[in-house]
Amino acid sequence: MRAPFCTIGVSATDTHVTGIRYLSPDVPALAPRKNTVAFLACVQLQAYLEDPAFVFELPLRLAGTRHQLSVWEAMQAIPAGKTRTYGELARTIRSSARAVGGACGANPVPIVVPCHRVVAAGGALGGFMGTRAEGFELAIKRWLLAHEGARGS
Repeated sequence: MRAPFCTIGVSATDTHVTGIRYLSPDVPALAPRKNTVAFLACVQLQAYLEDPAFVFELPLRLAGTRHQLSVWEAMQAIPAGKTRTYGELARTIRSSARAVGGACGANPVPIVVPCHRVVAAGGALGGFMGTRAEGFELAIKRWLLAHEGARGS
């Protein structure tokens, strides 16, 4: 599906969303078949793009380590318009900021599991999609935070 910042790719089984990817804006958007989990995901992603306070209710199949799953669960508790630092999130799950950053980078369903709401200490943007360099990835994080009215944007 099209988003203001890229094309969003959705992967799903018959019963669960398994992945969301940010694709180049040059990638054509292809509508999923109606009455599928992928279609439901696109409907809810569009609702989020129209209203950043929208709360996702999607069946997710998250495959990861125990640590990654705990980080992803903690990220889902961060409300729209708010951010947490890697260190703050690490303290809530008794981990390290670096390990939280690694789990953020491995997040298979960004936006739904809002890794963009995790920022560096002192309000710096931090990394996104495995990079800290300015470019496509950080522009997406910056757009999502600004869309939600969060600091760090």
